[in-house]
Amino acid sequence: MPISRDNLESAIRGALPIIHLDIIDQSNGCGENYAVFVVSPAFEGKNTLARHRFINEVLKDQIAQMHAFSQKTLTPKQYEVQQSKEA
Repeated sequence: MPISRDNLESAIRGALPIIHLDIIDQSNGCGENYAVFVVSPAFEGKNTLARHRFINEVLKDQIAQMHAFSQKTLTPKQYEVQQSKEA
């Protein structure tokens, strides 16, 4: 059964405070391949592996039904730096 973008968004927003969230269906609408970009103050003091494990745990039921899943997680400060580099 395909996973909806709304289902992913609801699970992520329900698990932690969000500053920025992008969810991209990379499977042309079939819901089997998603990429998420999450910015949250909850990631402060956590390394990338800990952040990814947290998101994987939050979305474990959804990820189990997907073909592929990727994620990028940043703290608000890291996001600010990224935004300033892109400007």
